[in-house]
Amino acid sequence: MTSIKAENLTIYYPLFGTSSRSLKKTLVRAATGGKIANDAHGISICAIDNISFSFREGERIGLMGHNGAGKSTLLRALAGVYTPTRGSLAVRGSVVSLLNLSLGMDEEFTGYENIYMRCILMGIAKSEVNKHIDDIIEFSELGDYITMPMRTYSTGMSLRLAFSVCTTFPSDIILMDEWLAVGDTDFSRKAEARLMEFINKSSILVLASHDPEQVHKICTRVLTMDHGRIIKDGLI
Repeated sequence: MTSIKAENLTIYYPLFGTSSRSLKKTLVRAATGGKIANDAHGISICAIDNISFSFREGERIGLMGHNGAGKSTLLRALAGVYTPTRGSLAVRGSVVSLLNLSLGMDEEFTGYENIYMRCILMGIAKSEVNKHIDDIIEFSELGDYITMPMRTYSTGMSLRLAFSVCTTFPSDIILMDEWLAVGDTDFSRKAEARLMEFINKSSILVLASHDPEQVHKICTRVLTMDHGRIIKDGLI
């Protein structure tokens, strides 16, 4: 069964190495209430501060809060980028991260080659990619550009290709940092319809956003974060 559960989850991440600087550990802790620490590895910041929650199948979770509230860090933890410093985080089910659509793509490779590169990072077998590659290319509307290096693409063309790849293969859990808008008006309409279909096939969506209207339109539950803590958790 698809689920996400965190218990007393705390995540510190390093800002920069300062082991040789004169800043004292006690001074930093006193001045920041423990939010910033000076350890042997340098300065680190508490981005997620002792939070607990559980997400179940069918839930569409909206993460709200100001910049620096911890939304993006939490998404990256769910994607496996950050590991807990303390506490636990259990993610059951396949995960697709739409946090960086072009992750792993190389400008010197052709669009065709980059489809396979991106799919490798998503853990998709080559045999499965072969079944869908024609559909990916057709949806991207790249035409003959698919055989050209990505450095010849415009930003919009690169995003169309990456979006086409990432939304082709269904996943149990979808992670998004803001709602995706891809391409010109015509393609954007087509992309939004595809994105909604993609989401509807998933079990859990976690969407971080600054747009309350979008969150209330898409999500069934909202977690409001502030300085790494959950200050409100409620159904819509």
